[in-house]
Amino acid sequence: MCGITGFTGHRSDKQKILKAMTAAIAHRGPDGAGEYYADGVALGHRRLSIIDLAGGTQPMFNEDKTLAVVFNGEIYNFMELRGELAEAGHVFATDHSDTEVLLHGYEEWGEGMLARLRGMFAFALWDEKDKSLFCARDHFGIKPFYYYQNGRGEFLFGSEIKSFLPHPGFEKKLNESQLELYLTYQYSPGENTFFEGVKKLPPAHFLRWKAGEVSVHRYWEPTFEPDGSRTLEDWETEIQHKMAESVAAHKISDVEVGSFLSSGVDSSYMAHLAHVDKTFTVGFADKQYDETDYAAGFSKFLGVENYAYRIEPEEYWQNLPKIQYHMDEPLADAASVALYFVNREAAKQVKVCLSGEGADEFFGGYNIYKEPFTVSWYDRVPAALRRAVGWAAEKLPPVRGVNFLVRRAKPLEERYIGNTNLLGERQKKKLLRRYTGRVKPTDLSRPYFEKTKGQDPVTRMQYTDLHLWMVGDILLKADKMSMANSLELRVPFLDKEVFETARRIPVECRASAANTKLALRGAAAREIPEKTADKKKLGFPVPVRAWLRQEKYAAIVRRAFTSEAAAQFFNTKRLEKLLDQHVSGKRDNWRQIWCVFMFLTWYDEYFVKR
Repeated sequence: MCGITGFTGHRSDKQKILKAMTAAIAHRGPDGAGEYYADGVALGHRRLSIIDLAGGTQPMFNEDKTLAVVFNGEIYNFMELRGELAEAGHVFATDHSDTEVLLHGYEEWGEGMLARLRGMFAFALWDEKDKSLFCARDHFGIKPFYYYQNGRGEFLFGSEIKSFLPHPGFEKKLNESQLELYLTYQYSPGENTFFEGVKKLPPAHFLRWKAGEVSVHRYWEPTFEPDGSRTLEDWETEIQHKMAESVAAHKISDVEVGSFLSSGVDSSYMAHLAHVDKTFTVGFADKQYDETDYAAGFSKFLGVENYAYRIEPEEYWQNLPKIQYHMDEPLADAASVALYFVNREAAKQVKVCLSGEGADEFFGGYNIYKEPFTVSWYDRVPAALRRAVGWAAEKLPPVRGVNFLVRRAKPLEERYIGNTNLLGERQKKKLLRRYTGRVKPTDLSRPYFEKTKGQDPVTRMQYTDLHLWMVGDILLKADKMSMANSLELRVPFLDKEVFETARRIPVECRASAANTKLALRGAAAREIPEKTADKKKLGFPVPVRAWLRQEKYAAIVRRAFTSEAAAQFFNTKRLEKLLDQHVSGKRDNWRQIWCVFMFLTWYDEYFVKR
């Protein structure tokens, strides 16, 4: 795993600029740095040595040095591709580097190379012959790729936005319009970011830059095509084979590999398949939020050593500014902080860890996927009546039954944007000083529902989550929290061969009114204890709700809510009211409070302190 950055243009001090840009992401690659300069371009790389420790230095070149590449990620089928390319006459300079496959693959297949790659990747390849950049991001968005172009036609790219800050051609300006979307999604969704002009290259897309012109293209698209001709047992068997093969591929490394372990089926099944020597878990003193005892017991069952760490409240709060800095954009998922600590502890022992991201999106794991099978009679109530009831319910305190009435008042495509739908338009209008309402949250989710017309509700939600929630929250925090600790995180569920199986599993083998991930749980139960395979995952639960009712921590939030920065964006009286209601126990407002607090913490890091 590594960090990449670079820019086009004819700056006289481009060496000084590039060194500062790569230094900003040194945490992504503490083992070495590399630079490449040519007429009109500068490419930078920070290396975390995992494969080909001696020969994998970047930037890397083809035989005549007309192509140069900087690459972040791992190509798991690189030896197979290397064999094909060698047969076609390509000569390799390294013995065991997956990076070099990108150079010769591009020479042989052009953009068609991308469909052949199996792995996680973000890379930039400079073609000296026609002075162009070819950049790409992996199929599911495991690795990040940001880009920016200024008025001079200079193009900047990088694994993290912070690498742009030292470039004199980068104008650091807040994109305030993203705040309205963030307050609903709890993360920064879509292609735009909180930095004006900075965009994310979407998953399964490539980008070409030439002579100041940028074009973005999709090279692959995930589709769900359920096959109802096979039994649940058939799918369980296929999952067993595919996951065993994927985990084996993801263990390719010249260094030791460990595994994260929570109490859920995803990480437990993966740890069993991986046969690693070490597992890593974090928890809290409060048993309601702790998975360390379970992890210790399951690790003993596997015969491996478990390293557990219990996070103290003080260190959790103390690390919030650092964590929001590493995120690049504000993220209000409280579990991301716990993820920072488990990565920190793992990095003390290993350089590579396996993690369970993607299982829920592939196999139907979120509890919301049970909803189409529950209280289905309510969907037969006339739509006008449901809308009227939902409109009235929206004015009541947001508790479980009320939330149901609000959600089911609207068709799925009007109400579902992902796992989190935090603040509605009416709430944001009251809370924000400059509410515009120009972009609605459903503007981002609507295209994914249009592409899944005629399919069942669970499939439509999964497809939306693959493109929004998984990329914007799950994979963002996985990459940024692992790289903050110089640890490579690999995700065997998020493999295109695994998806080839998952996309064909019929909905009745994915979810029901009683449970989720039915086929995956069945596959796991064949190899690990059934109570583990059927266990509901806590998913790094964090006691923020309880902490915010303690004056010690409420006071930290209150200072932020009454700050000058808060007054720029929010009606601070309403912020204080949200906090007072929560502290007193009148309302459970912790998610709304946390979302605003994380934005202010992030804003302080990037626009006040810096």
